[in-house]
Amino acid sequence: MMVVTAYPKMTAEERTAAYACLQKEFDALKAKDMKLNIARGKPGKTQLDLSSDIFQLMQDPEDYVSDGIDVRNYGELTGLPAAKRLFAELLGCRPEQVFVGGNASLQLMYDTISHAYTHGMLHSERPWCKEEKVKWLCPVPGYDRHFKITEFFGFELVAVPMTDNGPDMDAVEQAIQDPAVKGMWNVPKYSNPDGIIYTDETVRRIAAMKPAAPDFLLMWDNAYCLHEFEGEHVPFLDIISECEKRGNADMPIEFFSTSKITLPGAGVSCFACSEANMAYMEKFLTVQTIGFDKVNQQRHVLYLKNKAHTLELMRQRAAIMGPKFRTVADVLDREVGALDIASWRRPKGGYFVSLNAMPGTAKRTLELCKEAGVTMTGAGATFPYGRDPADSNIRIAPSLPPVEELEQAMTIFCTCLKMAALEKLGV
Repeated sequence: MMVVTAYPKMTAEERTAAYACLQKEFDALKAKDMKLNIARGKPGKTQLDLSSDIFQLMQDPEDYVSDGIDVRNYGELTGLPAAKRLFAELLGCRPEQVFVGGNASLQLMYDTISHAYTHGMLHSERPWCKEEKVKWLCPVPGYDRHFKITEFFGFELVAVPMTDNGPDMDAVEQAIQDPAVKGMWNVPKYSNPDGIIYTDETVRRIAAMKPAAPDFLLMWDNAYCLHEFEGEHVPFLDIISECEKRGNADMPIEFFSTSKITLPGAGVSCFACSEANMAYMEKFLTVQTIGFDKVNQQRHVLYLKNKAHTLELMRQRAAIMGPKFRTVADVLDREVGALDIASWRRPKGGYFVSLNAMPGTAKRTLELCKEAGVTMTGAGATFPYGRDPADSNIRIAPSLPPVEELEQAMTIFCTCLKMAALEKLGV
């Protein structure tokens, strides 16, 4: 068995020789002119094909009637009652706490922040645009599209480190003593990109917070609450009821969608919140729209049926996703596991793998990947303002390509990772 020397322990001559070999390998890979993409968490064609039968469901006129409501017509601003019941079951809250929207939960998140900015939230003293400064807590590494929303409105983004249990709650509880801190992003289950599941203790500690800002907003993006690809479904605490128990009923707004369950381009999203928040939000939404696509809501009610059936559908998707995530782990173990140049997490659900490269090498690694035909999420994207202080975190999205292409992409990525590490160590 060949003994592999970790790069930091190599002599200068050994590193030079190793880099020369990698350069030849890299040049050969570039010559293949490949175009591989592991940048975004998009379902691949095989997974999308699993849901293609959803469009065969509504063939008869009676299929367009739900609880006596003709879904083809105007009305039902907050969503079909049947859709509200379905999403309440999936999330663990009450139907009257659910608002059913269009295909994109990100739109609902943006609208929530926009309403707070122009008019304030339920307990706001004034619209947030009238505040001298608005600060927002961003657990890192985190989701770039979340950060972009609050950056777009001019909020000061405050990074909070993630731990194995969720956000560093000591840091969070210290930060919320500042009344300028108006809220926090969260992806509580299989967090983007680390794949961390918040512990029950962390969820309860978040629910019990006493922020100085009376209108503190907990943006709870529960995007992956059903998205196991290894093992059984992991139950998760309902943030709405946990906050209710602790006198914070109006603090959270929870978001969810079927984007990774059915079809991202034709799914259904929702948010859940207290009844008081719902009444407040309806004032804005009734001006904004007469209602979202109820035909698609009905289609999803007929297709998903209930939580048990939805979990069965997710097991079918796990059979596609699981091998892809195992491919990522296998290639990383094989190519860089013994080199002491990176660490990575092994999530059992969600859509991403988070890798921490040797500090100062993430950007260079992805520059090399681009040269070799592999598209990845930009270095720094998992931090506010796109700036990773350590230039280390890299988000890998295995879901789109077939396993064969994914293995090619990961092999190229590892070559680039090794080259960047050797350059940083000095060659």
